[in-house]
Parts: sequence; structure tokens; C-alpha cells
Amino acid sequence: MKTDTNVTTVRTTKMTPREWQKNLIKEDEITKYLDNQGKDFIDEEAIEETIQRNNRASTDRIREIIKSAYNIKLMDSEDVAALLSVTDPAVKEEVFDAAREIKTKVYDNRVVTFAPLYCGSKCVNRCTYCGFRCDNEAIDRRVLTMNEIEAEARVLACTIGHKRLVLVYGEHPETDADYIAESMKRVYAIKEKVRNGVGEIRRVNINAAPLPIRDLVKLHEAGIGTYQVFQETYHRPTYRSVHPEGTLKGNYRWRLYALHRAMDAGIDDVAVGALFGLYDWKFEVMGLVAHARDLEKRFGLGPHTVSVPRLEPAAGTDFSWVKHRVSDEDFRYLIAVIRLAIPYAGLIVTNREKPDMIRSVIKMCTQRDADTRVGIGAYTEAFPETDAPQNAESSFGAESSDKADDGGQKEEIQQFLLGDTRSLDAIIRELASMGHIVSFCTAGYRCGRTGKKIMDALESGREGCFCKLNAVLTFQEWLEDFASPETKRIGDEIFNKEMKEIRARVPQDFTLELVEHLEKARARILAGERDLYF
Repeated sequence: MKTDTNVTTVRTTKMTPREWQKNLIKEDEITKYLDNQGKDFIDEEAIEETIQRNNRASTDRIREIIKSAYNIKLMDSEDVAALLSVTDPAVKEEVFDAAREIKTKVYDNRVVTFAPLYCGSKCVNRCTYCGFRCDNEAIDRRVLTMNEIEAEARVLACTIGHKRLVLVYGEHPETDADYIAESMKRVYAIKEKVRNGVGEIRRVNINAAPLPIRDLVKLHEAGIGTYQVFQETYHRPTYRSVHPEGTLKGNYRWRLYALHRAMDAGIDDVAVGALFGLYDWKFEVMGLVAHARDLEKRFGLGPHTVSVPRLEPAAGTDFSWVKHRVSDEDFRYLIAVIRLAIPYAGLIVTNREKPDMIRSVIKMCTQRDADTRVGIGAYTEAFPETDAPQNAESSFGAESSDKADDGGQKEEIQQFLLGDTRSLDAIIRELASMGHIVSFCTAGYRCGRTGKKIMDALESGREGCFCKLNAVLTFQEWLEDFASPETKRIGDEIFNKEMKEIRARVPQDFTLELVEHLEKARARILAGERDLYF
């Protein structure tokens, strides 16, 4: 049922933030996941010893590890540590080559785009690196109403053309599980006529704080896509130093097992990540692999995606204490290692990075954001006219140039500063020029290809076949409904190239009948039908 958008939703809570915190953490939802000795799966000493023990891996061993990575299985920790030890540029290049090939083997040449929608800047935590920490007076505090969330999402769906969003929330009683569930429903309700088709959001992922199982069940019932909770750092001493005691986020294990609770609540798509720069990047990569391993051990499947954000400046925030900044060279290499170590997972690089960096790693990655604003209410501020042209270029810059403007960034309303503020149109044009097809497909989730099913399909390579077909259909949709003339021209070229490739893969991957169905589906899209998929 579509909610009346003329009514402003006002949410109130009778609990103070302190009272709310006391009722949130459930100790039995931590201890149930510990081993028989009461330990969790992160053993700092063992990780450091593994890194040191494999610090002088031979070139022959590295090549054997690379070869085994093509089996698309989670990598052994000893082998991950060996990859992390590589310093020879020529051997590193072999790792990069393998990372690009494995990405293609599992995901083909597809890149998925999405946008984050920040719903609130109120937070009870005091993370030393975050602009939204509760004691930062440089930030204007605000929580969007349901009408405002719908307005923001409408810009993203009907003006820019996104089909996937990740909704982002601070940890605060005003943005609790009920608020999150209600906001998801409002976003999914959007369905409006655009140039030739329909503007709508088909996949809502959530980046939110850890929640108890009872609240995660609410999100599952509301239609959550992927649930993202990033540990930030797996290194306990660093975690304690940047997440003060007495705050919700100060509880290391409550956060560590957030995704385990999500699995038990029925959410079978979860995402891990680390904030690179808080501690040694090699340790954090090992922590991500350990996290994936424990999820596999307990639930039979690992994370759907891995995110690799780096520390970025934020208003009113001192970063002089940072001792582990990740260089560009190390950042590119850690992405390659993660691609080999957790080969089945989607790998997300975000607009925290500058365009040159994203271009240099995108062939190892599967997702990136575009037309991004991380300020509260920033999308409607950028597009104040509700009847804006449906193929409007973002104010971030119409061309694929690195000289795009700053995206209207305002430090006082956003969590951190962005490195890439170009429009979705410009980014799609660039990706197509690089030989990528941008996929807006969400069919797998609605067809039940999630959790264990999609993991099996990714490891075998079968999922890439389905996604190849659905990628071209959704790309055709976007070109018809939102592309600028130049992007449409370049997009049509890559589309035709993809169709030739699909026909050439008969009978290896596809049947002639399936290709004929694809061509008929394309004709239906050109005639005005939408959301067709295999």
C-alpha cells in the first residue's frame, strides 16, 4: 500500500538515548557464538604470528596460491598471509592479473552501481574518526522524516535513475529498527513514470548499527536487501582506542557478531568491511578473511560483499593520531588480495576514492556508488524541483572529467568528504568506454537466488550467465529512460558488443532458444515494458 506522501511522519521516543542503550545489547546474543573456551574468532596473536610466519614466501609458492585461487573458494589464512608478504613488483603484477581474471570469471565484466541515502546524523557514539560522533559540534544534527526519505529516494530513482540504494543510519533511538523498517517500505513504494519507463528502487540495502535478533527479524520482514555492518577494525587495542568505553560501539563483540545474528534472523545476504587506516592493513585483510570463515563455518555461506573504505577527512575531526594511513599502492594491492582470498564475494569501492584510483581498481571490483551525496537531505537540495527533467544531469558535472565540481559538499551536514562527485550518467559513460556493462539487475534476489543458492552459483560460474543476460536488459532500460545523448551512443555500442558476445557463447554457456528470448525481451523493453528478467 502506498503511503500518503502529504502527511509528514513525526517519530517520537519516550526513552532517552541512555535508556535505549540499556535495552539494546543482549549478552546471550554474543555468548551463543563464542567457542567452548569463551573466545571469539579473532585471535590477534595468532593473526600476527601467521603474518610473520609467511613473511618470506617464495615466488613458486605465490604462484601455486594464485593458481588455487581460481577454484573460487575461501582462501586459507596461511596463503592469504603469504600473498600479503609480496614486495616484488613483477610478482605483484601476477596477483593483479589473477584478481582481474577471477573477477571476470565470477562476475563477467559487469559493474553494479548504487547510491547511499543518509537518513540521520544523530548518533550516540563518539568514534574518533567520524564526523557524526555525538560530541562533534561542527555537525548539524537531523533525522529525516518519512516524507523526506521518500523525497530523497524519488530524486535517486526518478531523476538520476538508480535502482539500488543503501540506506545509512546513525546509532540513535530516533533511527531504531522500526524507523529503518518504515523507511524501507516508503522507498519501495516509489513507482513513477519517467521518460520512457518507470522510476523505482528495486533493492534496498541497509548500513546500520548492530541490532538484536528481534529487530533484525523486523528488517527481514520489511524486505531488506543486504545488511552491512563493518567492524571498522578487527584489532582490539585499536578498536578500544577509537571507540570509547561506555558507548554502544565500544562493545567489540556485539559488533563482531552482528552479521551472525542477522543470519539467525533470516537475513541471508550480509556484508563485511574494514575502515582501512585505523590499523595495519595486512591485519585487517586477515580479519576480513577470518570473519568470512566463521560465517561459512556456522551458516554455510560467507559475506555477499566486502567493502574497502579508507579514512577520509571530516568536519571538526582531528586525524593527527592516525599512524596507519594506507598508501595508494598498498590500497590497490589489498583489493587484489581480497579478490583472491574471498573470490566469490562482491567487492565494493566507493566514492571516498578519487576517479583515478577507482579506474585503477574497478576491473577487480563489482560495485561502486555514483552521483553520491553523504549529507542529510542533500539529494533534494541538489534537485529541488520535483518535476525536474527525467534525464537531468547531476549538478556534480556532466562530463566524465576529473574536473567535476565538488558536488555541493557541505562539511557541516555530512559524515566525511568524497573523492568522486561525478554524475551517474558520466560514470556509466566512462565504464562503458572501459568495456564494462553497468548492471541494474535485482532479479536474483526476487527469484530466490540468495544466500547459499547464490554462493553455490557464484563458485560454479553459473550465476554469471544469468547476470549477463539480466545485465544487458537492465542496462537497456536505463539507456532508454535516463541516458544523455552521448552516454546513450556509447552505451548502445557496448550493448551491441555484449549481444555479439552472448551469441558467440552458444552453446558453451547459453542455448539459441535463450538468446532468442533475450532478443524478444529487449524488443519488449524498447516498446515500453520494464523489469523483465531471467
